[in-house]
Amino acid sequence: MATKAKAVRGRQRFGGLDRDSLLRMYRTMFEARRTDDQEMLLKRQNKIFFQISGAGHEGIQVAIAEHLRPGSDWFYLYYRDRALALALGLTSYEQLLQAVAAESDPASGGRQMPAHWGKRELHIVSTSSPTGTQFLQSVGAAEAAWRATRVAEIRERIERFEDDEIVLCTTGEGQTSEGEFFEALNTACNLKLPVVFLVEDNGYAISVPVEVNTAGGSISKVVSGFPGLYIEEVDGTDVVASYEAAGRAVRYARERKGPALLHAHVTRPYSHSMSDEETRYKPPAEREEEARRDPITRLRQLLLAEGLATEAELTALEQEVLEQVRAASDRALQQPQPPKHTATRFLYSEEVDPCSEAFDTEDDPQFRGDPTTMVDLLNACLRDEMARDPRVVVFGEDVADCSREAYLERGEVKGKGGVFGVTFGLQRRYGSTRVFNSPLAEANIIGRAIGMAVRGLKPVVEIQFFDYIWPAMMQIRNELATMRYRSGGHWSAPVVIRVTYGGYLKGGAVYHSQTGESIFAHTPGLRVVMPSNAVDANGLLRTAIRCDDPVLFLEHKHLYRQVYNKGRDPGPNFMIPFGKAKVLREGTDVTVLACGALVKRSLDAAAAAEAKGISCEVIDLRSLSPLDMETIHASVKKTNKVLIAYEDARSWGIGAEIAARVAEELFEWLDAPVRRVASLDTWVAYSPQLEEVILPNMEDVLQAVEALAAY
Repeated sequence: MATKAKAVRGRQRFGGLDRDSLLRMYRTMFEARRTDDQEMLLKRQNKIFFQISGAGHEGIQVAIAEHLRPGSDWFYLYYRDRALALALGLTSYEQLLQAVAAESDPASGGRQMPAHWGKRELHIVSTSSPTGTQFLQSVGAAEAAWRATRVAEIRERIERFEDDEIVLCTTGEGQTSEGEFFEALNTACNLKLPVVFLVEDNGYAISVPVEVNTAGGSISKVVSGFPGLYIEEVDGTDVVASYEAAGRAVRYARERKGPALLHAHVTRPYSHSMSDEETRYKPPAEREEEARRDPITRLRQLLLAEGLATEAELTALEQEVLEQVRAASDRALQQPQPPKHTATRFLYSEEVDPCSEAFDTEDDPQFRGDPTTMVDLLNACLRDEMARDPRVVVFGEDVADCSREAYLERGEVKGKGGVFGVTFGLQRRYGSTRVFNSPLAEANIIGRAIGMAVRGLKPVVEIQFFDYIWPAMMQIRNELATMRYRSGGHWSAPVVIRVTYGGYLKGGAVYHSQTGESIFAHTPGLRVVMPSNAVDANGLLRTAIRCDDPVLFLEHKHLYRQVYNKGRDPGPNFMIPFGKAKVLREGTDVTVLACGALVKRSLDAAAAAEAKGISCEVIDLRSLSPLDMETIHASVKKTNKVLIAYEDARSWGIGAEIAARVAEELFEWLDAPVRRVASLDTWVAYSPQLEEVILPNMEDVLQAVEALAAY
């Protein structure tokens, strides 16, 4: 009885932790530090190629891990979370596999640098290098479950979750300077999402001290005004205090009170990475103070001082860990790197091919109703797909009918459904859980969508104007497009990004007329689609939603309500595969490859050319990535002359890539240089007279056709 009473008093003194828990935590911390050291040794021996340390952060990490449930909770970690990853179940051997770029690395299959954690069974979502991109994705992951609790059909279709699960998102203090940190807090607080943000503040962002990085030197004070955000500040080198503080933060989120922010002050005894030298900006006195606060040293002293372990016991434990880490290192070094032929694996889904016959129902449309516009047929596709698959959620700026639902219910307003009305009526039909407005923040839209897609939802998001997509570029290129590749196929994020683009609208000017599809077609892992008419828009959007890859779906504003490109609704199973161009007009003298708004102008030019005895074959590319080179080959071999017509600026546009491929693959069939018709290399001006000369028109295409025919 006396022994039991002593144990109870010990747990009370240590915040509820007993001897075994403290020893287990010490072992994990020591293993993390020694794994860091082993990687440093391997780097000096040129056996690995990069190293970044989690030293000094171990205390708060093992402390919060005691309150977490791997495989139930979800984790968005950052590169210093070695001890946390170990505590969640990722072994030092698995961590070293990544360091040596082994094919068997469970996080990335040799595709990511060391300390980029990931393991599907544990719900550790693939970590990436860009600072701060994890914030919005963690919010999206929490939001997926939050929405699933409101729609039973969603819950049945996505990856399992528990009603009290949380999402842990970790970060260094330096990363909180990113705007996406504040965007994430805004949405998490707005929806009261169960996200715990752990800020591991070691006082530096590489060499930039906290008082320079953050106003007032305290991120927890900066964000203190967020409604419903639980904030706790703790000495992250004190394991017991960290355990207690983490428990309160996690409990707040589990009880669905809202998000929590745990601000833990830690140390960084090693340089930022092995590419950095901290002695250049940290004086000896500061480094000595850090050494005194080392969490491993502090916990070891506690174990000895409280009689929870003897020196001999700790020495034996440490020796065992050292041998284990060395053995793991030796074993990892023996593992092969990924074969060279796998260099392009995992860019796209290997199970669902949107270029395949399974997505080709174009020859069997089930037409219904009268001819209508591209806007209406895009809306019809979204309506049908939301009925077919409850996982489809639609959001963005202004996409809902009305966020104040009472106005709709009382019939006080008609509802909006997007600036151009593409999503009109969807909120009324499917509810505000599946169709909703976002803040006016493009990165917020894409980041949240990635987190939702990782959990199994099918987000179809709208970026209101192509001109304003750039704040989301980091999320699109470095996160969305890389998710499958960087995780070795373990994670995917099949998000559809609908974007309105283009000119030919008087008054669009510099910031409502932009194109730039080549930038996204240049992004590996991202599909890029550009329909020119209502029926194609319907079929291509359906393919985009049903495929398992991220898709940039470009919708031309000028084409939304044109009479000439109207069509009848082709039915709920009408699909056009990606990489399938369409010959709209057959000819023998010149091939015109066109996309978007240039398709109609090219057809008009071809008609005018025919009157002059020139036969043009006009091809609508429809899909830019992938590109249908087979159809291009067949046409060029027939006409021997090629013109590429596109709306973007002439230099460095999509036409340059197509011209290069035609020259490379079809040179022997060419009887003339490949020509391009495109916009001038400038911005679109507000003046209609300037816009007319800047954007390519039918006469430009006709002149180029005539020049080629006469060559």
